[in-house]
Amino acid sequence: MKWEKQESDTFEDRRGMSGGKKAILGGGAIGIIVLLLKLFGGESGQNIGNIIEQTQGNQTEQTSTQTRELSPEEKEMGDFSESVFVYNCKTWTTILQENNRSFEKPGMVLFDDAVSTACGDASSSAGPFYCPGDQKIYMDLRFFQELKSRFGAEGGDFAIAYVIAHEMGHHIQKLLGTSDKVRQLQSGKSEAEANKLSVCLELQADFYAGVWAHYNKNLLEEGDIEEALSAANAVGDDAIQKKMQGQVVPDSFTHGTSKQRMEWFMKGYNSGDIKQGDTFSALLN
Repeated sequence: MKWEKQESDTFEDRRGMSGGKKAILGGGAIGIIVLLLKLFGGESGQNIGNIIEQTQGNQTEQTSTQTRELSPEEKEMGDFSESVFVYNCKTWTTILQENNRSFEKPGMVLFDDAVSTACGDASSSAGPFYCPGDQKIYMDLRFFQELKSRFGAEGGDFAIAYVIAHEMGHHIQKLLGTSDKVRQLQSGKSEAEANKLSVCLELQADFYAGVWAHYNKNLLEEGDIEEALSAANAVGDDAIQKKMQGQVVPDSFTHGTSKQRMEWFMKGYNSGDIKQGDTFSALLN
């Protein structure tokens, strides 16, 4: 991906910092670790997912101290992540204006090991996630090493861009009221029914990631879309379940199959039209 250094006043790089509060919980919108907890951890895994995705409140204050210097490669990855975040904010400002809506800039935090959020405390095993309580994207960039080594993704810088754009998609859902409506609809539903709504929400975030890529074709290089699709394929519910437990249980899907994730990303990329991202009508009717 072609990029130039961009800066944002709502971007924080806390890597190499250690805080005074140990974080123990995890959850994520890409959701690899939460998904595994839900598969193998029973009720506790479900509770962790709920805390990260639903809890509202004030962000916990946490004092931090510098514990290590970032390597040149880490600094470059941080600069890249901040720049992609800024590109997302600029793009969605334009898209929402075109649809007579206003964009409220979220925050983004890079961290190591653990972080405190308005949605609870999260460990680095959480994977990237969006917290609606403080409207921030949280990401430990070491997640992408695991995505490549354990789950077979190609890697590459556009895999990172895809994940950031996916998490920004959750922020757009928050601004448009979609995520709050889904949480209301999930109340009182069976786990299988609630999971179907979660799948729709996640696939729509993939669609929004594709829309962002559509608006930024001038930044794309050969192989970028393939990197995004490889990442989407690696985090499909069916791919993860088959790898981790040897069988696929569709009723427990929370993010969609590999095929669905790739298809909805490409639909967003090819159309560039947010009105075509109604995953709920497409999958529930």
